[in-house]
Amino acid sequence: MRTSEYIGWDIGGAHLKAAYLNDHGTVEHVLQLPCPLWQGLSHLRDALEQALDELPDREVRHAITMTGELVDLFASRADGVRQLLNTVASRLPVERISIYAGDAGFISPADSEGLVEQIASANWMATAAFIAPLVSQALIVDIGSTTTDIIPVRGSIQALGRNDYQRLACQELIYTGIVRTPVMAVADRLPFDGEWIEPMAEHFAVMADVYRLCQRLPVDADQMPAADNCGKSVIDSARRFARMLGCDVESAPIDAWRRCAEFVAERQLRRIADASARVLSREILDDEAPLIGAGVGRFLVQELAERLERPYIDFSQFIDFVPATEHWLASCAPAIACAGLARTKN
Repeated sequence: MRTSEYIGWDIGGAHLKAAYLNDHGTVEHVLQLPCPLWQGLSHLRDALEQALDELPDREVRHAITMTGELVDLFASRADGVRQLLNTVASRLPVERISIYAGDAGFISPADSEGLVEQIASANWMATAAFIAPLVSQALIVDIGSTTTDIIPVRGSIQALGRNDYQRLACQELIYTGIVRTPVMAVADRLPFDGEWIEPMAEHFAVMADVYRLCQRLPVDADQMPAADNCGKSVIDSARRFARMLGCDVESAPIDAWRRCAEFVAERQLRRIADASARVLSREILDDEAPLIGAGVGRFLVQELAERLERPYIDFSQFIDFVPATEHWLASCAPAIACAGLARTKN
């Protein structure tokens, strides 16, 4: 008897995300675990073990998508896809694994070798393919810890790009997120003490520090060690942020650092807004088409929708879930979408 229970897996370069859907398609469990893949495959093995300990111990099927093949642990993206799948297959029953390969749909591990390009970084497409039949039209904006996906859907996926290079070129993929992105990658100058200061090209502070200073960082969003491996209080973030300007935190009031951080946050939102405007300028979507927010940074999508005077819909509104899972739902959209799509193909 074939089961309709699925665990969707999204293997990223920094996090492992998993969602369990019961035989009715309801999300009963969802989790995100830190997984610094660039430091070695042992982190993926450890995260898999922890996830399996927390998820239901049943004979479920597994649907897998990924972006982690891009980390510099691997010789190439193709090598990354192979090693990630081999690692997963060493822990999960191979006969119950389905791999999401974008336009090629779901395939078995045995068929993956010839489709590594379609498997690589296809998690955004899983989200879009899941949402597209549920709305007449929308702009999906998934802002995560590291990247932002901007995907128009109207009956089907209307994205121009398919791989990372193509999506970067048309700004459907932006390498900016609310946790791991270095401050120096967001703003090339900072207003401080009446001057424009070019931030130091050092990994002193990240966007998690910015949003912590602005008191906008979602609970549990920052699962990675701080840049200096120190604390994560507001004053700790201010200390790291001040270093970007060649200062010590004590050299200015905390409100001065906060105001400067708010400028950086605005620059990040402006970049996402500009890319969204470029996608919308293709005139695929009507003016009333909503923005659908996903990812740990979806609070920015809601703000963007207000600026564009468009409706906002949270990804969680498209799925059934038990209340205990609500915190991580929209943050783990590709994992949920991958499991949901696999259920319909079963």
